[in-house]
Amino acid sequence: MLHGHVMLHHMARGESGRIVVEIDPAEKQELYDALTRDGMTLKDWFLRRAGEYLRERGQGQLFGADVLAEAKVPYRVGNPTSGGSGEKAKAKRMAR
Repeated sequence: MLHGHVMLHHMARGESGRIVVEIDPAEKQELYDALTRDGMTLKDWFLRRAGEYLRERGQGQLFGADVLAEAKVPYRVGNPTSGGSGEKAKAKRMAR
């Protein structure tokens, strides 16, 4: 057992670039909420942490610069019916 939440089992390792991890749904939501607040995607976060981990272990770079330089995907947070979540909506709320 790892961290009290993850059971380690034999996991299939295919040839694709996909990594599949099963976690508690509440922790998944908490992680996505935190990443959204920080303006990151799960992929951004994972690539950064995996790269740091491998560098610390002296294993070099995980992915080439072209993969790390991927364009950011814009995410919107908030209820679209509440007046939006951008700077204009923020200014509008502050003026109230």
